[in-house]
Amino acid sequence: MASVHESLYFNPMMTNGVVHANVFGIKDWVTPYKMALLVLLSELGRAGSQLGLLERRRLNRLLLPLLQGPDMPLSRLRKAIEESCPHLASSVHIRLKLMAEGELKDMEQFFDDLSDSFSGTEPEVHKTSVVGLFLQVYKLYTALQQYFQNDEKKSGIDENDMELTNTEEQEGKMEKEELDAPLREEEVSCSGPLSQKQAEYFLSQQASLLKNDETKALTPASLQKELNNLLKFNPDFAEAHYLSYLNSLRVQDVFSSTHSLLHYFDRLILTGAESKSNGDEGYGRSLRYAALNLAALHCRFGHYQQAELALQEAIRIAQESNDHVCLQHCLSWLYILEQKIFDSCVLLEHSVNKSLHFGLPYLASLGIQSLVQRRAFAGKAANKLMDALKDSDLLHWKHSLSELIDISIAQKTAIWRLYGRSTMALQQAQTLLSMNSLEAVNVGVQQNNTESFAVVLCHLAELHAEQGYFAAASEILKHLKERFPPNSQHAQLWMLFDQKIQFERAMNDGRYHIADSLVAGITALSSIEGVYRKAIVLKAQNQMSEAHKLLQKLLIHCQKIKNTEMVISVLLSIAELYWRSSCHTIALPVLLQALALSREYSLQYLASETVLNLAFSQLILGIPEQALNILHMAIEPVLAHGAVLDKGCAMFLVAKCQVYDCPTFLTALESAILNLNEAKTYFAKVDCKEQLRDVLYFQARLFHTLGKTQERNKCAMLFRQLHQELPAHGVPLINAFK
Repeated sequence: MASVHESLYFNPMMTNGVVHANVFGIKDWVTPYKMALLVLLSELGRAGSQLGLLERRRLNRLLLPLLQGPDMPLSRLRKAIEESCPHLASSVHIRLKLMAEGELKDMEQFFDDLSDSFSGTEPEVHKTSVVGLFLQVYKLYTALQQYFQNDEKKSGIDENDMELTNTEEQEGKMEKEELDAPLREEEVSCSGPLSQKQAEYFLSQQASLLKNDETKALTPASLQKELNNLLKFNPDFAEAHYLSYLNSLRVQDVFSSTHSLLHYFDRLILTGAESKSNGDEGYGRSLRYAALNLAALHCRFGHYQQAELALQEAIRIAQESNDHVCLQHCLSWLYILEQKIFDSCVLLEHSVNKSLHFGLPYLASLGIQSLVQRRAFAGKAANKLMDALKDSDLLHWKHSLSELIDISIAQKTAIWRLYGRSTMALQQAQTLLSMNSLEAVNVGVQQNNTESFAVVLCHLAELHAEQGYFAAASEILKHLKERFPPNSQHAQLWMLFDQKIQFERAMNDGRYHIADSLVAGITALSSIEGVYRKAIVLKAQNQMSEAHKLLQKLLIHCQKIKNTEMVISVLLSIAELYWRSSCHTIALPVLLQALALSREYSLQYLASETVLNLAFSQLILGIPEQALNILHMAIEPVLAHGAVLDKGCAMFLVAKCQVYDCPTFLTALESAILNLNEAKTYFAKVDCKEQLRDVLYFQARLFHTLGKTQERNKCAMLFRQLHQELPAHGVPLINAFK
C-alpha cells in the first residue's frame, strides 16, 4: 500500500509554491546572457513603431521570464525571440556577432550607443529600473565570445542533423511550453554566482519538480553540483541547504542528507530569518522543527532509536513553547515509531481527534488513512473501511487537498486487492488515472508523478499480467520506467512488480532456472517475497526438504510481524508439499488453519483458494462428492476475481471431481471434457505448460474411456510434446491440482 506519511516532512521552502530566499547580499551579476538581453532591449528600443502591436505584445510578455529566469544558451534565447518577432531575432544575432567576432571597441561602442536610451522624457532605461541593473558592467568580451562561439558550434551541429534527417518538425516554431519547461542539464550555465531572483527561481523550480515530476528535475549529481556552486558564493543560504537535503534523500544518502538538514537549521537560526517574523519565538521554532525533521529522517532510514531520541527532544521543546501544531506532528511520528513495536491504534485515534480540534485537516486525514490501513491488516470489514475513507474524502475536497485525494484512491485500490476484489481494484485504479490534479503546476510538468500513481500503476500492471495480458502489462511497466526512472525515490515499487511478473511467467513456462535467477533481485527489494519465491522454485525442482525448511522459517517470521496474507500463502505452499510427499492427511490441519485465518481477516479470495485446496484434499482421500459440494462455495469468487491461472486450476479440479464422482455416467464425462477445455483455454492464455500437460493427459484418458480414438490420439500427441519439454512431476499427473 502507499505510504501515507511521506508528506509529514516539514518543508519550510514552499509557501504557495514560492521559495523564500532572502539572504543574498548580492543583487545581480552580469553575464554574457544578460549582455544578450541588453542587446535585445536596445534593438527593441530602436525598432520602436516599426513593430506591430501583436509583436510588441508578444515581446513584452517574453521579457519578464527572460529577465527573472536563469541564464540560458543563446540558441534557446534566439528561438524564443523568433517565436515573437523573427526580424528582431535576426538583428540581435547580427549585433552579437559583430561584438563577439570583432574587437573590444565594438562592445564599447555598443555601450556608448546606449546613452540614447537615457535621453528624452520617457527613457527606455533608467537607474531604478530592472534594466538599469544590467548597465553595471565590467569587461565581458572574453565571456561573450565564448558564449557566442558555443552557439555557433551547436548551430552547425543542428544544421547537419537537419540535413541528414530532413524533417519539417525541427523547423517549426518554438511552443510556449518549451520556454516554460525546465532547463536540461546541458543547458544549465551557473558557472558564476546567481542573482537573488535567479536563485529563488532555480530553487522553487527544482523543489516543485522534485515533488510533482522528478523526471523533469536535474539528476541528483547535477543538482548537487549546482547547489554546491550556489553555496560557494553564499554559504549561509539556508534554503539551498534544505534542497540539498531533499536531493540527498533521492539517493538514500543518509550522511549527506543529515549534514544538509543540520546546516539548514543552523543557517536559519544564524541569519535570524525566523526571528524577524516571529520574534524570539522564531529561534525555538527552528530548533523544535529541526529535531522533528531529524527524527523523520532517522525513521526513514530505519534508525528507530535515534529517531525516538530526536522526537523526544522535539516534544520537549514544543511543550515548553506550547506549540500545539508541532506537538501534533510529533504525535503522528510517534505513532509511526510505536507501530514498529506494538499496535498503537489508540495513539493514532487520539492524534486524529487532536488534529481536528486544532484545525489541521491535512494531519487528520493522514491519520485516518493510516488508521484505515491498520484496520485493513487487522481484518475489518471492507464496508466500514470505505465509510471511513469517505469521511476523509470529504475533508480532502473541502480543503482541496489534492495529494491526499490521490492517496485515498490508491489506498482503496490496495484494500480491494488485499481482499481479493480485483474488479473493484481495477475500477479505483482507473479512477485515479483519469483524474486531473487540483494543484497548479507549470506547463509540461506531470503533476501526478507521486507515490500514489506509482502504486496504482503497479497494481494495474499486475492485474493485467494475472489475466494473461502480458503485452499490456509490459506497456504499463515501460511507462512506469519512463515516469519513475531507476534513480527516483519510487522506482523500487515498479522494480519489485516487474521482477514478480517475470518470475510468474518463468514458472508458468517451466523455466525454473530463469525463475531462480530472478529470486536475488526480488530479495533485494523485498526479503519476504524473495524467500517465498525461492521456496516455490525449490518445490518445483522437487527439493522438498529444502523448500519445507525455508517455508517453516518464513512462517515463523511472518507470524511474528503479523503479515497474515503471507502466512496464509505459506501455509498453502506447505500443504502442497505434503501432497507431493503423499502425506495427504497431514495437509488437512494446515489448510484448516489457513481457512480460519483468511476468514478471520476477511481475505475472501485467499479463503476461496483455501477451499479449493481442501476440495482437492478430499478428492485425494476418496470423497469426491464432498469435494464437489464445497467447490460450489469457492468457485464463484475465483471465476469473478481470480487470476487466469487460478481459474484454470479451479475448472480442472471440477472436472476431476465430476469424473471420480460418476465415473460411469457419460453425461458426467462429457461435462468434464467441456470443463477441461475451458481449463485448457485458461492455461494456454498464461502459457502454463505444466498445467496444460496435465489437462491433456486427463483428456486423453477420458476420450479413451469414451472410445473417441481420434481425439485421444490428438491429446496424446500434444501431451508427448509438452512432456518432453518439461521435467516429470513428483506426484501422479492425474492427481495434481496446482
